[in-house]
Amino acid sequence: MGAGHAHVLYRAGDTPVHRLPPEVKIAAMVLFTLAVVATPREAFWAFGGYALLVAVVAALARVGARWLLLRAMIELPFVLFAFALPFLGAGERVGLAGLQLSVDGLYGGWNILAKGTLGVLASLLLAATTTTRDLILGLDRLRCPQVLTQIATFMLRYLDVLVAEARRMRVARLSRGDDPRFLWQLRGFAAGVGALFLRAFERGERVYLAMLSRGYTGRMPVVWQGAGAATAGQWAVAAVVPVVAVAIAAAALVLT
Repeated sequence: MGAGHAHVLYRAGDTPVHRLPPEVKIAAMVLFTLAVVATPREAFWAFGGYALLVAVVAALARVGARWLLLRAMIELPFVLFAFALPFLGAGERVGLAGLQLSVDGLYGGWNILAKGTLGVLASLLLAATTTTRDLILGLDRLRCPQVLTQIATFMLRYLDVLVAEARRMRVARLSRGDDPRFLWQLRGFAAGVGALFLRAFERGERVYLAMLSRGYTGRMPVVWQGAGAATAGQWAVAAVVPVVAVAIAAAALVLT
């Protein structure tokens, strides 16, 4: 797990958010998202409070609004669906700008748009302040099933190897006159994908057997985990955001 395996969303920095252990950031993000999801869609003010929390964390992490908004475009299909709901929804309708829109569809579209956007922004902040290696380490410290963490670890470790292998196979195809842009050469492309799968499977098996011969027991050695787990003070600092979010959600449930 070398330092060269940083993901494209990570933004290196030395901020209070970057310095927090990964397990506390993961737990805070999950609790914040659960609080957002549990909030009634009619409590518009609550979503404003959540947006303010996200803005504060982004400012502390020195992550710009433009960077967040550009990466948040990943939710565009859900945004389009949310905008379509007022036209497709049934029940009571209301006139708006000369259009007859479904009231339930308006609430449903707002619900998807607000909660989805806040969840995506929270995930982006976690990814921007935590390396992939630390994310896996945090999941391991939170007692995530070992099967999942091990799969993610090896996928991260050998992803570059598979990409390089696929690139070499593509160069070999092109040097033999193959051009995958043409539809009638799709069969050759599919055969290449199958060959890549077989190579990856065989290489993975060899690596696994080599690790077993060196004493691998299904869990990464302690030296890989680096420094110790989070302290009580770090848990308390990271708990500020989810505690405030839970308080907002509770107030919204009571007042709505």
